[in-house]
Amino acid sequence: MRIGQGFDVHQFSEGRPLIIGGISIPYELGLAGHSDADVLLHAISDALLGAVGEGDIGRHFPDNDDKYKDADSKELLKHVWSLVKGKGYRLGNLDCVIIAQKPKMAPYIGDMKDMIARLLEADREQVNVKATTTERLGFTGREEGIAAQAVCLIEEA
Repeated sequence: MRIGQGFDVHQFSEGRPLIIGGISIPYELGLAGHSDADVLLHAISDALLGAVGEGDIGRHFPDNDDKYKDADSKELLKHVWSLVKGKGYRLGNLDCVIIAQKPKMAPYIGDMKDMIARLLEADREQVNVKATTTERLGFTGREEGIAAQAVCLIEEA
C-alpha cells in the first residue's frame, strides 16, 4: 500500500466557467489557471502522483506549455491514472475536501463522486468528497478563491 496527498488552490476569475470535480457549477466567477483550473481534480492528481513517487502535476503538465492551455482536467487525471495503473496499482480509497466560502458545493458532491469514481475506474464507495468553509477566514473566507485537499491509498493490483 502507498499513500499520497495533494493540495491545490486557484483564485476566482471573471469570464471563466467554474469546474470542480469535473462538474460545471453555475456561478458568476470561475477559477483562474492555465488549464480549466479544476482545483479538486488537480489535488487528486497530485495525491496519486505522490503515492507513486512521480512528482506533481506541474512536472507532468507545465503551465508554460501551450499544449495544456485550457486543458480539461478530467483528461489530465486520466493520464495520471494511467501512470498509476502502469506501475501496478489500483485505488484503495480517496478522501477529498473542497475549501470554499461560496458557492455551496453540497448540491454537486454526488455528481463529483460519480465523475471521480468513473475517471479512476473505481466504485463510488471508494471516493469521498466533502466541502467546508473557513468561517470567513483567509483567502477562501474572503471569497477570493477555492482550495482543495486530497489523500489517497493505492494498493498493488
